[in-house]
Amino acid sequence: MQILLRKILIIQTAFIGDVVLATGVLEKLHDFYPDAKIDFLLRKGNESLLEGHPFLNQVIIWDKKDGKYSNLWKILNQIRHTGYDFVINLQRFAASGIITAFSGAKLKYGYDKNPFSFLFTKSFPHPIGKKGDMVYLHEIQRNHELIAEFTDFNASKPRLYPSEKDFETVNSYKTGPYVTISPASVWFTKQFPKAKWVELINNIPSEYKIYLTGGKSDILLCEEMKKESKHLDIEVLAGKLSFLQTSALMKDALMNYTNDSAPLHFASAMDAPVTAVFCSTVPEFGFGPLSTISQIAQINYNLECRPCGLHGFKACPMGHFKCAIDIQI
Repeated sequence: MQILLRKILIIQTAFIGDVVLATGVLEKLHDFYPDAKIDFLLRKGNESLLEGHPFLNQVIIWDKKDGKYSNLWKILNQIRHTGYDFVINLQRFAASGIITAFSGAKLKYGYDKNPFSFLFTKSFPHPIGKKGDMVYLHEIQRNHELIAEFTDFNASKPRLYPSEKDFETVNSYKTGPYVTISPASVWFTKQFPKAKWVELINNIPSEYKIYLTGGKSDILLCEEMKKESKHLDIEVLAGKLSFLQTSALMKDALMNYTNDSAPLHFASAMDAPVTAVFCSTVPEFGFGPLSTISQIAQINYNLECRPCGLHGFKACPMGHFKCAIDIQI
């Protein structure tokens, strides 16, 4: 259904990977409404992902750590003042529901899991399969349901737009064939163990350069991996590159190895080759790779306790962590 949408707001205030996947909605809306002013609301710390994005009018940043609720009311006033035609809420928690419900927008769409969904114009299910009843629906498909009636029925892939400067920054690392490894995760049970990463590194041919990527908090892990491996051509880039620079580096890698975490979605958004390691979580949750060249590494047998949760845990609930230890890449 084609209608006049001049001002559109997309809300995704969750984690880095969620913002990347939400860019598929941005891509599709721009295709159908190229003249619309599209804004994006996200949490502070994730804004650099959308820096210089060609289809965005503005990025609205919500600081959740310093004055969370006072900042929420300021943002709500700003949104009400803008007068959006369409607000798409891809978050399922109360605060984003308040923003959506009282945005003053003509159309307010979101998920029925949101506690304020009863005040939305329309709400949609957000199905994630559970053990014994796995329904494979990717997150970009779930997100697309919110805009399908105004566009078409085909979900667009996420996309990031590193600048020329971002590519120039990483060009000096592209002097020969290379792979990247993003070894860390916020959650212990989503992170491939260090010893297993080292095992993988030792099996990578010596003519391939290896770059270890991640944030500042991942530097120690990466340095330990380098020290414990036998590969002679490893460079630690953790803490040195921005999100978009990391994405630009991934673009030309022979392979990018990641956990079920944000770097996986960086690769998808760049259509870069990726091998995604799934430990306690499973691809059927809907957060698997979307790149043309992609593969999934996971255990090859049924483990009664897997998956143990949607987001992972700080430690293996069963104490054995077989879902990770038994993976062979």
